[in-house]
Amino acid sequence: MIALPDVRNAAARIEGRVRRTPVMEVDPTGFVPRGLPVPSKMWLKLEHVQHTGSFKARGAFNRILAASEAGRIPESGVIAASGGNAGLAVAYAAGQIGTKAEVYVPETAPPVKVAKLRALGATVVQVGVKYADAYEAAIKRAEDSGALFCHPYDQPDMCAGAGSIGLELLEQAGGLDTVLCAVGGGGLMAGVAAALEGQAIVVGVEPANAPTLNAALRAGKPVDVEVSGVAADSLGAGRLGEIAYAVAARTGVRSVLVTDDAISEARRRMWDEYRLVIEHGTAAAVAALRTGSYRPRAGERIAILLCGANTDPGDLTT
Repeated sequence: MIALPDVRNAAARIEGRVRRTPVMEVDPTGFVPRGLPVPSKMWLKLEHVQHTGSFKARGAFNRILAASEAGRIPESGVIAASGGNAGLAVAYAAGQIGTKAEVYVPETAPPVKVAKLRALGATVVQVGVKYADAYEAAIKRAEDSGALFCHPYDQPDMCAGAGSIGLELLEQAGGLDTVLCAVGGGGLMAGVAAALEGQAIVVGVEPANAPTLNAALRAGKPVDVEVSGVAADSLGAGRLGEIAYAVAARTGVRSVLVTDDAISEARRRMWDEYRLVIEHGTAAAVAALRTGSYRPRAGERIAILLCGANTDPGDLTT
């Protein structure tokens, strides 16, 4: 479980290590289907321009710096399992701090992410076809080597680091009612919901064929789900994290689902209209408004977190 003090501590720890990413105010009428109420204000939080191309750098720095402060980073360094983005962040943070990183990814990880991992100096091990396969291998390797394991989303330091986005966003927007963000394992959602508790509601958006948050809220606990589709490389966790569920239940996080077609269309529209290149997983949050899956209130102040950009842009103009 994490709360606002944890997020504030994380923000102070990683200050100067991560970018304070900009916000872009946009015309809400371009995001809401005709006939639905129109928000009064809307912002895009451009976290996809963060180091390594995703919000994950915040959590990775917080996890590794906190361990370093406590003297808990061994000679064997750090280990992560990832569909791509979390591994990139851990590799980058480890390199900046001067420790070794070993990253396990599924064989289906996008080549662009694997190439970046190697360029950052990480040892890359590809195992299995699903994130779960890479995760199991990474856990065993960490146990055998004694390396510090960096979970992609279900560790307090990871979640709290991600939550620093929420503190930034609140300062930049000057007041919010709702924040929409994509959910995979839930680390981003948990951190932001903890940061904004009592000030704004977080809406978690997922592909209909990767509903980890939705399934957990229905079951009253995290449960295993089958995941597939265009966003599986970044939203491919098969189970919501325990921390994410606890924070979602405590803060009243809402869940909405979107289709793969809606995700792909939202991603293309962000390029066509704003020249922003984002991942399919990131585009899920945009799709929630564009399709009416999330129905805003008149006068609502909404922000959409654009959380990742590690994608092949080759299909954006086809």
